[in-house]
Amino acid sequence: MTRKTFVLTLFLAIALCLGYSGITADDQDKKAEDPKKSEITDKEAKLEHPIRHKDNPIVTLETNLGNLTLELYRDVAPAHADSFLARTEDGFYDSTIIHRIVKGFMAQGGNAAVVGKRPVSYTLNAEFNDLPHKEGTLSAARTRDPNSASTQFFICFGRNRSTASLDRQYTNYGQLLMGYDVLHKIEEIPVGPSRMMGGEVSQPLEEVRILKAYASDAQGNPLNKAESEDS
Repeated sequence: MTRKTFVLTLFLAIALCLGYSGITADDQDKKAEDPKKSEITDKEAKLEHPIRHKDNPIVTLETNLGNLTLELYRDVAPAHADSFLARTEDGFYDSTIIHRIVKGFMAQGGNAAVVGKRPVSYTLNAEFNDLPHKEGTLSAARTRDPNSASTQFFICFGRNRSTASLDRQYTNYGQLLMGYDVLHKIEEIPVGPSRMMGGEVSQPLEEVRILKAYASDAQGNPLNKAESEDS
């Protein structure tokens, strides 16, 4: 075999090996990319929390970022669960906004005055319980008075020292079943100083609006036929 023939044969052999491996420059670039972000998003989109009690009501908050479907824990905090459901069914939460976002902590909504709605005239007695404040927990916002909760609520972004400090101090009355991807989209909304909160950096700089709230099943399907036709 001549040197020229040998070199040509070696070149063809290397080319065939690369061809069988299926690896191209584009493939190498794709492998070098960090896939974690898309994988986490996919997992969060599919994540569902188990239902606590089959008789508990479920509501869905349809936001401009996607839907949040929540089980209301009537079995441990009946007054808070029934209040949230009643205000959902009378349209109180429709066209309201998430007015406070603290990354790593929670998102807060239900303040009627922020959007020019008339506040309700009642407050709720505390229904503190042993349920932990964790990712997706629905809990009642209040003043320093333990019995001052009303329509304002917050949803926790995760379990950490800040949210753990809320245990048995704030009424945990629900849990996110579906929409964890939406919850963390809300968490990533940029924020600035809030006059309402004394300069706390929690004022959303992009609007997060609850377009509509309605009673639903665990998959977020409206229980009311009229709501289903509107959606």
